[in-house]
Amino acid sequence: MQDRAGGIRAMGVAKRFLTRHGETLALDAFDLEVPAGEFLAVVGPSGCGKSTLLRLVAGLMPPSSGRVEVFGRPVTGPVTALGIVFQHPVLLEWRSVLGNVLFQAGIRGLREAAYRDRGMALLRQVGLEDFAERHPHELSGGMRQRASIARALLHDPPLLLMDEPFGALDALTREQMRLDLEALWLRTRKTVLFITHSVDEAVLLADRVAVMSPRPGRIERLLTVDLPRPRGLAARRDPRFIAAVEEVTELFLARGVLHGAAP
Repeated sequence: MQDRAGGIRAMGVAKRFLTRHGETLALDAFDLEVPAGEFLAVVGPSGCGKSTLLRLVAGLMPPSSGRVEVFGRPVTGPVTALGIVFQHPVLLEWRSVLGNVLFQAGIRGLREAAYRDRGMALLRQVGLEDFAERHPHELSGGMRQRASIARALLHDPPLLLMDEPFGALDALTREQMRLDLEALWLRTRKTVLFITHSVDEAVLLADRVAVMSPRPGRIERLLTVDLPRPRGLAARRDPRFIAAVEEVTELFLARGVLHGAAP
């Protein structure tokens, strides 16, 4: 496994895409450092390059220029010491819930049977132990996303990448998933890069919030969240939460990402 020292570093990163309409500059002069063990949320407007950043860190695409490092090593191809959770859980309908979690081992060339106990332990942690032999169509949206999180953690990666994992969930399920994810992170202290459109969600979950500019994406501001953990439902009433949300909102208003109501 890779050295945990150094976390994530992006230095002078730019990413260009060629389309039939010409060149699109998704990221430019992008710099970011995420220490190992930190929970960093990235928030920004649609199309600012948030998901592109995640794919660059995962090694799923190369930067057009600049350098990305994960745990002190340059990213030159797919990074294996990580787990990824997408907005949609992408579960295999013909496999049981446990079978979907164990699929992580199978695609890595590992014996699934050797990971069965760990898979069950993870399902227990995310509240799905009693659904291990059910199939995805028997689960709610939140339960399917819990299964995808367990799958991402099966091989105990030091880094977890999450691309709007709660974006497709209803408000109540989303809030519960937020509480459960924080509890899971407090137990493991993995490095987390969490992409979201929700300012509230970013502030409630993260140690720091990286606010991105409109495309081409850059870090507009890095905000340290001074809220005690665990951050339960009462955290929304904390003046520090309100101040942090207002700071990010004012930044988006100043950049024209949000527009205030007419007088």
